[in-house]
This record gives sequence, structure tokens and C-alpha cells, in this order.
Amino acid sequence: MLTLDKIYQAAFVLKQVARKTDLIYAQKLSGENQIYLKTENLQVTGSFKLRGAYYKISQLTDEQRAAGILACSAGNHAQGVALAATRMGAKSVICMPDGAPISKVEATRALGAEVCLVPGAYDDAYEHARKLEAETHATFIHPFDDEEVIAGQGTIGLEILGQLDDVDAVVVPVGGGGLISGVAYAIKQLRPDVKVYGVQAENASAMAQSHQAHKLVSLDRVSTFADGIAVKHPGSLTFSLIEQYVDDIVTVTEDEIATAILALIEKQKLIAEGAGAVSVAAAMFGKLPIKGKNVVCLVSGGNIDVNILSRVITRGLVKSGRNTTLQIALEDKPGQLEGVSRIISRCGGNVVSVHHERSDANMPISSCYLKIGLETRDFAQIDEIKASLREAGFTLV
Repeated sequence: MLTLDKIYQAAFVLKQVARKTDLIYAQKLSGENQIYLKTENLQVTGSFKLRGAYYKISQLTDEQRAAGILACSAGNHAQGVALAATRMGAKSVICMPDGAPISKVEATRALGAEVCLVPGAYDDAYEHARKLEAETHATFIHPFDDEEVIAGQGTIGLEILGQLDDVDAVVVPVGGGGLISGVAYAIKQLRPDVKVYGVQAENASAMAQSHQAHKLVSLDRVSTFADGIAVKHPGSLTFSLIEQYVDDIVTVTEDEIATAILALIEKQKLIAEGAGAVSVAAAMFGKLPIKGKNVVCLVSGGNIDVNILSRVITRGLVKSGRNTTLQIALEDKPGQLEGVSRIISRCGGNVVSVHHERSDANMPISSCYLKIGLETRDFAQIDEIKASLREAGFTLV
């Protein structure tokens, strides 16, 4: 049974390995709210997952550790288990979906684990790990539905209360529910007046739907670049704790997550992965009743695949009005491109790409399409450029 004493014990055990991450006031992100960031993206393995994995393995017997450690993960839990097992002299085998980011696979190997890539998604890796457990009698470390793992994650709640006396609300990313279960339990035991909110990706909202229906809901598929919270089947233990201690769970879109990642990079100089940024996205886009409150957004991880980071940044720029593409129907005669460029320059836009299309079968033979990419300040500047082009007689498609 999860108890506050167990969470305090976990905090004591974790002193030797986990970083007490900073709580940073995010003045540039704060509008009507006072937003603070709990920076678990700066944890030793780049994610909060180390806490639960290390505490769980620390509670195993010598015989259990000698038999080996098994886990399944898309990346962050894998690194936490690998580091913990290696520190305690145990062999670890981590089953990961074959589509997991290469950076997370290599980081897990570098921490001393044997990685077994399983074709399919997280659930396929889970099934394979359970099969290996039956064959080898190694100890399986569940990524979220386990009391010791939840207790380890709950140490973050203790730290938040110790770092901000007048906290009003804590916003936590939710996948399988291990993180928010531990954080909410710790906070509600000590400060029941503090609100605890969960956030999921809109396309991976199993726990949000379960919370709303007051029964476990599983999804047939999930689709989000926030791979750390892409969970089809919520935990039964975590669900029961969430029902008791979490005030609400909301969802955010892929574009909102991308915008939050961009804001953290530009305004706070912090790198967050998709799963880690959903809490900030919920605060930025008004998904929660936190106006005028002191709000802690838990940035749960920073292990984003650099191969998709540029795409995420571009999506965030578009969502915030910093980047746009215009398509203009032109008469195919000299001086047209110069006229468009002069108007954009006068309005302060910066042209970054130009494509001139003359072969579209749907346009008149004497016409062409100009597709032009722009860097802009905001949506107001985009509207100004469009209006100026129309006033000059150009047709926007």
C-alpha cells in the first residue's frame, strides 16, 4: 500500500543518485498566472523516470537483483532502469519498440543495459518483456503501475512543496499515470488545498477518458510525437489513485505541444520533449482554471529526438504566427515578383523561400502561382501583409 512514509523513504534513498531539480520562475511564460517550472528534464537521465526505477530496484532482495532486471520502455524508463541496475550491480534487459528514437536506444545501452528491440509499439515490447520474465525469472520493473515506482515519482511532490510555500496548483504530464499518482498523493496528504491537474496529448488520452468516465478506458491506437505519454492502456493502480487525488485531466493538441516546446527553448533556454511540455502547453493555452494562481508546471523530460526537433520548432513557429506560407495567383509578366517582394519588405516580413509554379493545370495559361515562405513577428503582421497584397491587386489563393 502506498504511504507517505514510503515516499519519504524513497526521498532518502534517492539522495545518493537523483538530482533535486530546480524550481524556476518562468516570468516570460507567465501572463495571468505565475508559472514555475519543475525541471525534471534536467534530471540525471534527462527524465523523472530515474526516481521510480531506482527506488523500486533498491527495494529488491539480493537474490532478485542477482536474477536480473527486466523492463519495457519507449526510452525514459529504460534509461532510469539501466542506470539503477548498473549502479546496484545487476544485469538489465530492456525491451524497446523498434521505432524508439535512436538517441534513447543508444543512451540506454550506454548506461549498461542490454537492449532488445521488439517490432511494433510499446504494448508489443511489454508483451515480449513479460514473456522473457516467465522464461528467465528476472524481476520485471513496471514503468508506472507499481507502488514503489509511484513512491519514487512522488518525491517530486515533496520537493515542490519544499520549494514553493504558496503553490496553488501543480500541472503534471500523464501517460500511464505513475508520475501524477505519486505527485498527487504526496501533495494531497500534506496540502489538500493544492490543486493537481493532469495533461495528456489529445491523440493519446486514455487516462483522461478513464477519469471522465470513472472507469478504465483503453485505446485501440495512439498517435502523438509525445512518445513518453503514448500509452494505450492506463494502469489500474494509478487509475485508482488518480480518482482519489487528481482534480482534473485535460488534453492538448500536437500544435499546442510544439508551441510549448518552442516557448521553453526561446524564453527559458530549456529543451523539453513532447511529453515533458504538455503541462506548459495546458497553462499557455488556457486549458485549466489557474488564472492569477501560483502554478507549477512539471517538465517531466528533455530527451527529444534531435531528428524531429527541427520539425517541432517549425510547427511551433507556424502555430505562434512566426512562420507562414502564402500562395499568390499572378499574371505571368515581368515585375510581379518585385511588386510582391516590395510589399512584404515594407510590412517588415522576411522572405525565406520562393517557388514559382507555371504548370498547374487548373490555372489560366497566362497565369502562375507564387508560393512564398515568410518569417513574421505574429499573426497581426501576417494579416497586415495579406491586406497590403490584396490592396495592391494581388489574389491570395
